[in-house]
Amino acid sequence: MTANKFPQLSQPARKRSVADDLLLWSPLPLLLTAAAWRWHGALAASLVGVAGFFLLTIFAWRRARRFDRQWLIRQLDAQRADMEDSADLLFAEDARLNPLQRLQRARLQQRLAGHRTPDLRPAWSSSRIAASWIAGALAIATLVFWPARQTTTVLAPSTENLPVVAGVPRLVAQRLRIVPPAYTGLPVRDEASLDAKAPQGSRLQWTLHFEPQPAAADLVFHDGTRVALIRDGEDWGVIRSLDKSALYRVSPSGAEKQPAPPLHRLDALSDAPPQVKVLVPERSLSLVAPGQRSWPLAFEVSDDYGVAPNARLRITLAQGEGENITFRERTLDVRGTGNGKLKRFSPQLDMAALGFSTGDDLIAQLTVADNRAPRPQAVRSPSLILRWPSDLGAESTGLEGMVKKVMPAYFRSQRQIIIDAEALLKEQRKLDTERFVARSDGIGVDQRILRLRYGQFLGEEAEGGAKPPPTNDAETHDDDHAQTQTEAATQDEHDHAPASEEAKPAFGADADVLAEFGHTHDHAEAATLLDPETRATLKRALDQMWQSELHLRQGHPRQALPYAYKALGFIKQVQQATRIFLARVGPELPPIDEARRMTGDRAGLARRELPLAAKDTGVDAAPAEVWRALADSPDAGKTTELPLDALERWLHANEARVPDPLAFVSAIDAVRRDPSCIECRRDLRGLLWTMLPRPPANVLRRSDEGADGRRYLEALRQETRP
Repeated sequence: MTANKFPQLSQPARKRSVADDLLLWSPLPLLLTAAAWRWHGALAASLVGVAGFFLLTIFAWRRARRFDRQWLIRQLDAQRADMEDSADLLFAEDARLNPLQRLQRARLQQRLAGHRTPDLRPAWSSSRIAASWIAGALAIATLVFWPARQTTTVLAPSTENLPVVAGVPRLVAQRLRIVPPAYTGLPVRDEASLDAKAPQGSRLQWTLHFEPQPAAADLVFHDGTRVALIRDGEDWGVIRSLDKSALYRVSPSGAEKQPAPPLHRLDALSDAPPQVKVLVPERSLSLVAPGQRSWPLAFEVSDDYGVAPNARLRITLAQGEGENITFRERTLDVRGTGNGKLKRFSPQLDMAALGFSTGDDLIAQLTVADNRAPRPQAVRSPSLILRWPSDLGAESTGLEGMVKKVMPAYFRSQRQIIIDAEALLKEQRKLDTERFVARSDGIGVDQRILRLRYGQFLGEEAEGGAKPPPTNDAETHDDDHAQTQTEAATQDEHDHAPASEEAKPAFGADADVLAEFGHTHDHAEAATLLDPETRATLKRALDQMWQSELHLRQGHPRQALPYAYKALGFIKQVQQATRIFLARVGPELPPIDEARRMTGDRAGLARRELPLAAKDTGVDAAPAEVWRALADSPDAGKTTELPLDALERWLHANEARVPDPLAFVSAIDAVRRDPSCIECRRDLRGLLWTMLPRPPANVLRRSDEGADGRRYLEALRQETRP
């Protein structure tokens, strides 16, 4: 016997194993097939049955692979004592055996040839197979023949309040099930009313019950669409997706003899886009701080149903100056933290990795979406700009040639100058004399800037050059102290230095020539807008600012505070002034013809009467006509001749002008169904009132002021009679 006889010895065992497993486990796919047929129909049962037996066959074949060579060797050694536990020699390669092993293998082959090949097939699992089929048969029989559980559908009574007519079907019970879209996370709910508000895209399922049963029934929508109801036992139902707001009514067949059922309203609630709030930085434009290496950003995004976990950050790097500006864009994926409806995105931008350097602008904008399916809504945040100025260190202020590190130019208020002066007095004990005087001088510079600003409204010219001076920093650096003292000594003499003492302008420069030989009064015309009293008050404020500045520049803030407070009071009076005088402009009248003067000649003259307002073209005549016809009166309930068809045509043509067209359609239908309903007429009339054009203002007749006034007017008329 050789190794090529191995398949013949193991094949019967494998077949017996596959057959045993199929018989043992076949009731399971049969049970699944019966369950699919019971709950989902024949097609689902066939698919489940084919898939179940296919998987069972693969399972049985994989289990049969355990009958391999090692199993065969163990079986031969166990069932044949004459194998002498050497059955493995029958399947070994001849080249790997020594002479003694070859002799032993020959002896084993002779013994096998002299006796019948043993039956190595495993025994049938008879008891297990019988128990499996009995349990499966009982389960299948129970599943197939068990009576269907009669689910009790709880329906709410109908609210249509239609009259009972013998033999005419009418709606007696109702239920509206709303299944919101999965992305909203809202639960399924049942409404007792046929009116509902649901997210757009929700699945609506109607369950209606009529008495007596009609032959057919439909849902009739206000745009003419009809959806047929399907009968299921004693109830009628249909499933429809809510794509937009609509009005509809339930219309069973054979109910033409009774009044039309009322309209029901479905409101589709649109998914609002996400809301993006910038937390860091606080301003849209930021300047690079000394030593800054990264740019932290923080955005807070909220949505009514959920925010997408990832967002895109678009980064734009603007480099260059003037017309030679280049832009480079890149996009980063940012993952948010937080719950589903509120997430925070906090990217940290590495300025060096982005190539951000001096003179560049870095622009960041976050794009985030919600989880609406299938088309999410994406929004963008405001653009955030990080600017690295070309020279962030020293800037020329144009103020007596002094150079300081300053913040972006702005004007401090008089109140802020008072606050700074009081804060300096509180810190006087902690500061040495030089630093205290330097900071007082800095506040005096701010006082001077504010004085020059208000002086422009009185026609005064700016001092110290063409550039508007920036403000002083809160802290004056020690290395600027010498320049500050020099500036204070010059300022103590007089701010209005003569032109001969200033630096000579450059030759040939247009601006310098104008500054040397002429004067510009760009703000002088603003002085004509102030009345004399306001001008005088502003002049007193400037005088007080001058005194405050004088003491501040000399290092005496305590003496400057009274003048600063008085200046603040005068400024408040100027801000409260309401009267202004405009520049006087002479009237441009046509020249008088002296030849026709006092002659009474009216040739060529025409009447200059204002044209009358154009008469109503009739565009909104239908709403006005229906509004007048719906006026409350004792016989309003008997009025049936209403131009409702014309109103519907007007509504269809002017639907964009109406805030809520469905409310108009519902009100029109209610009046048409019951013309005697006073409440319905009032509702429609109230809606029409909002669409009527506003009447023009009329001149009211002056009252005669009672009996005394009438006697006075009568006396005047008698005086005018001949």
